[in-house]
Amino acid sequence: MSTTPVETTAGGLLSLVRAGEASTRADLGRLTGLSRTAVSQRVTALVAAGLVTEGTGLASTGGRPAGSLSFNVDAAVVVGAAVGRSRTQVGVFDLDGREIVGDTRDHEVGSGPDEVMVDVAERLRTLLDGIEPPVLGIGLSLPGTVDPERRVSVDAPVMKGWDGVPLAPYLHDACAAPLHLTNDTSALTRSELFGPAPLGSDVLVVKASTGLGMGVIADGRLVNGSRGVTGELGHTRVEGADELLCRCGAHGCLETVAAGWAMVNRLVEGGTEARHVRDLVALALDGDPVARSMLRESGRRVGEVLAVAVNLLHPQTVVVGGDMGSAFDLYTAGMRESVYARAAGSVTRDLRFAPAAHGDSAGLVGCAALVIDHELSPAAVDARLRASRTAQP
Repeated sequence: MSTTPVETTAGGLLSLVRAGEASTRADLGRLTGLSRTAVSQRVTALVAAGLVTEGTGLASTGGRPAGSLSFNVDAAVVVGAAVGRSRTQVGVFDLDGREIVGDTRDHEVGSGPDEVMVDVAERLRTLLDGIEPPVLGIGLSLPGTVDPERRVSVDAPVMKGWDGVPLAPYLHDACAAPLHLTNDTSALTRSELFGPAPLGSDVLVVKASTGLGMGVIADGRLVNGSRGVTGELGHTRVEGADELLCRCGAHGCLETVAAGWAMVNRLVEGGTEARHVRDLVALALDGDPVARSMLRESGRRVGEVLAVAVNLLHPQTVVVGGDMGSAFDLYTAGMRESVYARAAGSVTRDLRFAPAAHGDSAGLVGCAALVIDHELSPAAVDARLRASRTAQP
C-alpha cells in the first residue's frame, strides 16, 4: 500500500488503478475509505471517459464476481519532442509511455526556432496522420534553462536565437494539445522513473553529451529545480581549467575540460574531422586511441565533481545517459575511478552505475512521461471530467 496521502476524487482513484494498487471497486473502497456508492460514481465517470475499462477477469472469492478494473492505455496518446543542438527526436506514445511511431533527424547547428520548430510541427502532423485517439499533450525538451510557465527558453548557450521565443504557437496548427516544456536533463531524469526496473529510490542521473548536467531522484520522486534549472554539473569551477573560456562566458568550468563540445574542438584542432560528440563516441567505439583517452578522461573529471554530490546525497545508483553514455563501459571506467577515490567508502560500498534505461530515446521518453505525469495527475483528470460534464447538453 502507498504511504502517500490518497486522493479520493475520480482522478485519485485512477492513480490507484494506474499504479496497480487497486484492481476492483472493493480495493478502491478499502484504500480510500469511500462508500460503495461514492466509488461507483467515480468509477462510472472514469469508464465513461474511456480512462478505465471494467471486466470480470478476476476469480470470485464468494458471492458476486468482482469486476476487474484496468487503466486504458489507449484512451489517448501523447507527443514527445526532444530538441537538441544538432538533432531533434519526435514521437507519439500511448499512455503507458510506449512509443507508437517516431522520427529522428539531424539539423544544422545554430538553427533557430523558425527552422527547427516549423520542421517539428510538420513531422508531428505526419506522425499523427491516421492516429485515432486524442492527443493529451505535447512534451518538449530543450538544452539550458527554460521557463515552463511561459514555455520559452531562458538561457540556452548552445541554442542561439531561442531565448524568449514563445514555442507553443509553432505547434498549434499541427496539434492543439497543451504544451509542456522542460530542460533536457530533467527529461532524461524523468525517463528513469518510467523505466521497466527501478534502480532505487535515490538516484543521480548524469547527462554527458555536448554539455554536462545532473538530475536528482530522491525518495522515488524527481527533484525539480527552481526556474527551470537542473543540476549545473558542467559549470562547476574545477582545477586546471582556470584560463579556459566556457560557452557560458565564465572561465574554469568543468565543461571546458570534459564536455562534448570542448573535446570535439580539441579533436578538430588536432586534425580529426568531427562535428558532434557522437562522432567522438563513434571513433572511441571503433578503437581510436585519442578518442578513447578523451572519453575516459572526461569521465574521470566528471567523477571528481560527482563525488561531492555522492557524498552529500548518498544515492543508490548513478545513471549515465546522453551521447557519451553510449560508450558506457569506457566512460564510466574513468568516472568510477574518481568517485571511488574521492567519496566516502561507506557511501560508495553499494553504489551502482547503470546506463540510461531507454538508451538513445531516453530524452524523448522523458518528454512523453512529462505529459503523462501532468495530464493524468488527479487534479488534471478531475478538471477534464468536470469540463466534460459541463459541455454535455
